[in-house]
Amino acid sequence: MILTDSTYKQWLIELKGKIRSVQIKAAIAVNSELIQFYWELGKMISEKQTSYGTGFIPQLSTDLKQEFPEMRGLSARNLAFCRQFYQFYAAANLQQTVAKFGQQPVVKSQNTDIQDNTPIQLPVEQKVQQLVAQVPWGHNILIFSKSKNVTEANFYIHQTMENNWSRDVLALQLKTELYIRNGKSITNFKNTLPEPLSDLAQQTLKDPYIFDFMALATGFKEKDIEKQLVEHITKFLLELGKGFAFVGQQYHLEVADNDYYIDLLFYHIKLKCYVVIELKNRKFIPEFGGKLNFYLSAVDTMVKEKDDGPTIGILLCRDKNGIEAEFALRDINKPMGVSEFQITEHLPDNLKSSLPTIEEIENEFKNLEQ
Repeated sequence: MILTDSTYKQWLIELKGKIRSVQIKAAIAVNSELIQFYWELGKMISEKQTSYGTGFIPQLSTDLKQEFPEMRGLSARNLAFCRQFYQFYAAANLQQTVAKFGQQPVVKSQNTDIQDNTPIQLPVEQKVQQLVAQVPWGHNILIFSKSKNVTEANFYIHQTMENNWSRDVLALQLKTELYIRNGKSITNFKNTLPEPLSDLAQQTLKDPYIFDFMALATGFKEKDIEKQLVEHITKFLLELGKGFAFVGQQYHLEVADNDYYIDLLFYHIKLKCYVVIELKNRKFIPEFGGKLNFYLSAVDTMVKEKDDGPTIGILLCRDKNGIEAEFALRDINKPMGVSEFQITEHLPDNLKSSLPTIEEIENEFKNLEQ
C-alpha cells in the first residue's frame, strides 16, 4: 500500500510544506503564482507517478484535501491536469519552447533610482512558467489539452492576451481550429501592399470562415446569409477578428448615374483602411475578381479619406480552386483575397436534448477547483 510507504510519507510531508509556504505568501490567489504553483505540482507528480502507479493521483488528492480542506484545486481531476500541463511543455525542449514563445520578459530593477531595463537571465524552466502564467488556469487547460504542439499553444496564448478572450471564446476558437485557418486566405497582398502592411493584412484574413451561429432554411440565398451576418453582427465580428468595425450593409455607391450596392462594408482600425466583403453562395469563378476590383476603385475614389490606406476586398465563397483563385488575383492591382465560408448545419431538436448545456459544461470546470 502507498499509505504505509515511508518514502511516500516523507515526500507527502515535503509537498504539504510547499503548499503551506504558498498559502503563507497569500500569492496562490494571484493567477501567475497559481499557475507557477500548478507547474511545480505537476512536475512533482510527474516525477512520482511512475513509482506509485495509477492509484497515486486519487490517493494524493484525498490526502491533500484532508490536510487543506478549504483549498480549491486539489481534486484528482485537477491534479491530473497539473501533471498534463507540466508534461505538455516539458516534453518539448524547454529552450526551444522559450524561443517559440518570443523574447524573455524584461525585469526592471527594484531600485527606482536605477533605470535598468537589462533582461534578467532567468532559468529556462522559470521563463516558460512566466509565459504560460499570462493567461488564467481555465484557459491554460483548454490550450494544452487541445493544442497539438507548443507552437500552436503559443499562438492561442498570444491571441487570448491580445484579444482578451473569455474562456468560452477561446474554446470556440480552438474548436474551429483558428490556428490552422489564420492567414491562409489566397491573396495578392504581396504585390499590392507595401511591407509590413502586406503581412499584417494577410494575417487578418482566414480560410475558411466559420459561420456556425446562423440558422438558415434549405435553399437559402446570398441575401439570406448577408441578413443573418448582420443580425448576428457581434458573432460575425468575432469571426472576422480584432479591428473590424461595421460600416454598412448593401452600401450604396453611385457611379456614372448607375447604382451599385456593396454587400458589406467594414473599416479596419489597425490596418486603417476600408474592407469590402462580397458574398457568393457558390464556387469561386475568376469573374468575381473583376467586380470586386471595380468596387475597390469606387471606394478608394468616393469613400476613403487621404489618411486611409488602400481599400481591401474579401471574396467569401462556398468553394474555390486554389490555383484558379491565385491566377485570377495575380494581375489585379487592387488588394484582395479569396476565402471559403462554412455554415454549420444545426442539429434537430430531438438531438439537442442529448447534448450538454452551457451550465453543465461550466459545472465541469467548477469541479476542477474543488
